Amino acid sequence: MAAPVVVHAPDGEGGRRVVARGRILGVAHNVMDVLDMLETVGLEREHVRLDDPQLIDWRGGGAWEWAPGSG
Repeated sequence: MAAPVVVHAPDGEGGRRVVARGRILGVAHNVMDVLDMLETVGLEREHVRLDDPQLIDWRGGGAWEWAPGSG
């Protein structure tokens, strides 16, 4: 089963598109942005494990990859 959250590779400005269950949540520029967006869909940040591949599919680099074009 695919992870319900996808964080896409960094774009040319270092932003990463965040999608939850097919719904685009926005563009994150750091991990805190991702956590804020996940709270809008009911995932409490204290229960989110950034390294859980069953929850988040980090494309083009992991949670700490934010350099423009690094994906």
